[in-house]
Amino acid sequence: MGKIPIGLQLYSVREACAANLPGTLAAVAKMGYDGVEFAGYHGRSAAELRAMLDDLGLRCCGTHIGLDTLLGNELPRTVEFNRVLGNKYLIVPGLAEARRNSAAAWRETARLFNEIAARLAPYGMYTGYHNHHIEFQPMDGEIPWDIFFGSTVSEVVMQLDTGNARHGGADPAAILARYPQRARVVHLKEYSTTKSKVVIGEGDEDWPRIFELCETVGGTEWYVVEEESYPYPPLESVRRCIAYLRGMGK
Repeated sequence: MGKIPIGLQLYSVREACAANLPGTLAAVAKMGYDGVEFAGYHGRSAAELRAMLDDLGLRCCGTHIGLDTLLGNELPRTVEFNRVLGNKYLIVPGLAEARRNSAAAWRETARLFNEIAARLAPYGMYTGYHNHHIEFQPMDGEIPWDIFFGSTVSEVVMQLDTGNARHGGADPAAILARYPQRARVVHLKEYSTTKSKVVIGEGDEDWPRIFELCETVGGTEWYVVEEESYPYPPLESVRRCIAYLRGMGK
């Protein structure tokens, strides 16, 4: 298979985006990122965002949006926005407590995601779910992550955040192996047992193992860097992340 492209979750540099979105996107492109994943649009239309990306040779590798934008009459508007943006990955980054406060709630939420996936299929788009740490804390004798992805169709994307999984006590490599072809978009986030602030390459994650699984069984189409601890200023932190990954041949 070809080399998997690397995107940046723009939440990593959200203050810079709010202050100067065109300039921040230009800086991200100059660092060598192939694409960006949105977390808010800073008042721009889909056409404006697409023009910015096209001018810089960037692609949209996803967006983090609330579940409500994928329900009912909101879904067609969301589909049209992302069609113009050139994005097919509509990822939910968190859930209201009522949708995740019991094993039964997780199963009902999985059913809802299956319905959304079916509605998106004609447009070549996918919904998915991004983890924090809570999805790996036992609930009613089960692990919520396993309830959810054991109850959803294969079209529901498992956007595994490696660092968040580690914070929840889970092994991201084991998760990738357990759910083959589900990890179309993977969030790369460093984890350290000794340091609170690290960028990719400065912690304990076994990146060669993660990449091996993504590139053999994961079905991964995008790696997406997300940096939230900032041992350096945000833009410098994400620059160091991409430099390390390119140095590994990614």
